[in-house]
Amino acid sequence: MRTHHLAVIGGDGIGPDVTAAALDGVHAAADRFGFEVRTTDVGLGAEHYLATGVAIDEESVARLREHDAILLGAVGDPRVPPGILERGLIVALRVAFGQSVNIRPVRLYPGVMSPVAGVTPENCDLVIVRENTEGLYTGSGSTAHAGTPDAVAFQNSITTVPATTAAVEFAFRLASARRKRLTLCHKKNILVHAGQLWQDVVDEVGARYPDVEHDYVHADAMCLHLPLDPGRFDVVVTDNLFGDIISDLGATVQGGLGVAASANHNPTGSAPSMFEPVHGSAPDIAGTGWANPVAAALSAALCLAVLGEREAALALEAAVGAVLAELPAMAGPAMGADTAEIGRRIAERVGDVDPGKIGDPDLSLMTALARLAPLSG
Repeated sequence: MRTHHLAVIGGDGIGPDVTAAALDGVHAAADRFGFEVRTTDVGLGAEHYLATGVAIDEESVARLREHDAILLGAVGDPRVPPGILERGLIVALRVAFGQSVNIRPVRLYPGVMSPVAGVTPENCDLVIVRENTEGLYTGSGSTAHAGTPDAVAFQNSITTVPATTAAVEFAFRLASARRKRLTLCHKKNILVHAGQLWQDVVDEVGARYPDVEHDYVHADAMCLHLPLDPGRFDVVVTDNLFGDIISDLGATVQGGLGVAASANHNPTGSAPSMFEPVHGSAPDIAGTGWANPVAAALSAALCLAVLGEREAALALEAAVGAVLAELPAMAGPAMGADTAEIGRRIAERVGDVDPGKIGDPDLSLMTALARLAPLSG
């Protein structure tokens, strides 16, 4: 029997709640398709930081590295200053495990109402591929005359060919496995040096994928085109900052953060990838049943796909879609069930749902990810 070892970082606030619900679906999919999932809880997050003074230590990194993938619930706690856990844990793991690609699906599922008029499941199914380790997120910079009226802040952005190529190569491979359309999103008319480097890499890599059409859209123009015409896009590749911004816009188009999944992906397979819902830790509703576990369940489906379990990933995604269509609302007890109950409903539907009910499985992101063999690294 195939066995996959998952490290589970429940994290803070609603993180443990939504992760437990998502795991119900994972285990149901494993039972249906004949493989085993073994989980290891790893206690990282605010409590660990408050007890030790560090967000993550070398021993924890080594322990996580032994697993096939990582599921992360959420981090963030009012007792910890902003940025410490986000940078010290999430960004640190992206760097340590070579998770150079962030994958953000933007898909409107049947039964979910987009707040943008005219957006339907038929014209909203794209993927934002974001470079995950560079740009302004490297954290390099300095402040002069801090705390005075003359304070000056310097924040450096770093763009390299190797990291950009890793993201672009993956994006072209993904586009080739889907609808064969790729869009570069940047601001090369203003950020001329970084923008030209991105364009050069896209042109060079694109020459190796003659089956994929590629074009370019400025980041500000993307904020117009994405909500008004999401069907124009299939795979969008972009840098760290722009990807962070436009993927949250995409989450709005698809119905909110409650359905927004993500993957921090190591495309070479040399270390585990990490899968997490996009939403925050929402400590004010932790344990109340108000948290929506759908984004966590969809992130878990991405995890199964990357592990090569295509049928299981499609079934879990379809089960989520089926349950979404049955719920009267998208948050809390108004959904007709609490967090744990929705997790149980998703798990039950895994056993009988038809993935074709929510779209063409052959064009699904789950199928594409399962078919993309890791690049040697």
